[in-house]
Amino acid sequence: MSKIRKVLIAFFTFMLIYSVVFLARGYMQDYAENQQIKELAEIRYKENKKGEGVKAPSPFITKVKEPIMLPEFQELYKQNPDIIGWLKIDDTRIDYPIMQNQQDTQYYLNHGFDKEKNKNGLPFLDEHSRIDGSGILLIHGHHMKSGAMFADLEKYKKESYYKEHTKLQFSTLFKQEEYEIVAVILSKVYNQTDDVFKYYRIEQIETPDEFNSYIQNIEQLALYDTGVTAKYGDTLLVLSTCEYSTENGRLAVVARKSK
Repeated sequence: MSKIRKVLIAFFTFMLIYSVVFLARGYMQDYAENQQIKELAEIRYKENKKGEGVKAPSPFITKVKEPIMLPEFQELYKQNPDIIGWLKIDDTRIDYPIMQNQQDTQYYLNHGFDKEKNKNGLPFLDEHSRIDGSGILLIHGHHMKSGAMFADLEKYKKESYYKEHTKLQFSTLFKQEEYEIVAVILSKVYNQTDDVFKYYRIEQIETPDEFNSYIQNIEQLALYDTGVTAKYGDTLLVLSTCEYSTENGRLAVVARKSK
């Protein structure tokens, strides 16, 4: 056997072993992440069942009339006070805590609930949204190849899927809420100087006219007509993730809080 052939065999053997190890490591990380999320969901479910009919004091209470935290979030909040709610969409893997770190707005791009480094991260509320006062709640989440985080939002490209999944559940720490989908859009992250509608620039939405213009732009980008609209005074939930059919592409599911 020639020396060159031996070198090539050794090289490709090394690459094969490296690839197997790399894939195995990724699989184990995804498995560990899934297990952690399942454990968090189980804590939420158990605390909810245990707390039915019981109003536990909230860590936020400073005055008599301030809101009381839902029992399902009591233990989770003790573990990580960055949690601001929980998002669930039936028949998907989207069943996650929603986070917001006030000191580092991008923290949960690459950290898990335990605050350890994690490539999946966790869905998190945009820095320009406030859970207790914003008309638009923009939530970012990765589109992981494993199907984790917001990958399942891709299913909403098909109108047939939307028709079977028109609503989603988003609970804040204080109230269980349901949202109905207004539109599913495809967009992208544009250059700062581009004169085009940017659904993610929510800090520019303050007046009734600006809010209603935002809705009109969303409806113009919609992949199909849901028959649901929104107006100033409604609370919007905007779920945003990467979309790979174009460079810097984004997919967003826009929903309105049910009345």
